[in-house]
Amino acid sequence: MKLSVKKNSVRKKKQKNTDAWKDRLTSASFLAPSLTGVLVFFILPFLVVIYYSMVDNPISHNFVFFQNFVNVLKNAAFRKAAMNTLQFSAVAVPLAVLLSLGLAILLESKIPFKSQFRTFFLSPMMVPVASVVLIWQVLFHYNGVVNDFLGNFGIQAIDWLKSEHGKIVLVLLFLWKNLGYNMILFMAALGNIPQDILEVARLDTSSSLQIFFRIKIRYLSATLLFVTIFSLINSFKVFREIYLLTNDYPYDSVYMLQHFMNNTFENLDYQKLSAAAIIMAVVIVILIGILFIAEDKFGKDVEG
Repeated sequence: MKLSVKKNSVRKKKQKNTDAWKDRLTSASFLAPSLTGVLVFFILPFLVVIYYSMVDNPISHNFVFFQNFVNVLKNAAFRKAAMNTLQFSAVAVPLAVLLSLGLAILLESKIPFKSQFRTFFLSPMMVPVASVVLIWQVLFHYNGVVNDFLGNFGIQAIDWLKSEHGKIVLVLLFLWKNLGYNMILFMAALGNIPQDILEVARLDTSSSLQIFFRIKIRYLSATLLFVTIFSLINSFKVFREIYLLTNDYPYDSVYMLQHFMNNTFENLDYQKLSAAAIIMAVVIVILIGILFIAEDKFGKDVEG
């Protein structure tokens, strides 16, 4: 009797192990296409970039280790592009987060023409980039609409895209393109805040500012993190709009990292391009890591 029970137990254990392996193989077969795509199109190219950043050129393949990084950091064009990109991101990203949050809070309240406002801020997402750039060229050309308007007040015409004021144009363009999407994310997050907590706070005679900073902001911490990271990444991808506005070699104030990389690629300087790409990737990873640490410290009590 005992032997029979033991055999049944062993048989069931073997069957469980077999079923577990079948489940793993099934999961692996479903994941294989995606994993293969990630490996071929993301991981392997990144490893190739690392390799090229440590050789003198793609022909001789002599290792120079970190010399390419030193050369890039000493390059005046790279330093100018990096500084412009950081300055642009430091201004555009906080504005994109704060303004979209403010718009979401405004649209959450009972105001007239709410749906029209929402449509207005979402419309840039449906407009092709080339059309957007054409509109911006009409607005900010030396003989454009903005200068005509300012001229009515006796303000001298400004060559917006060929002066230090070019960054203002880029920030406005970035905000116009990104506020609507960020606003929708914040509106969804605001709608998920437990209403009973808000009601208790109102009954406790808490002011609107107290409710916002002590309750809403904490529940919005995860969305704030996502929107900030998304806006940060988009700020490094603003090259497309700038290129259409100013071509390969724009005025110094709007010469960004992707201009440097695009021009380096056209010169077939792969080792410099690879080193610059890795430096940029490391900076972005560090910034995102700092944001994750801040969000974890600020929002962990809500998540718990």
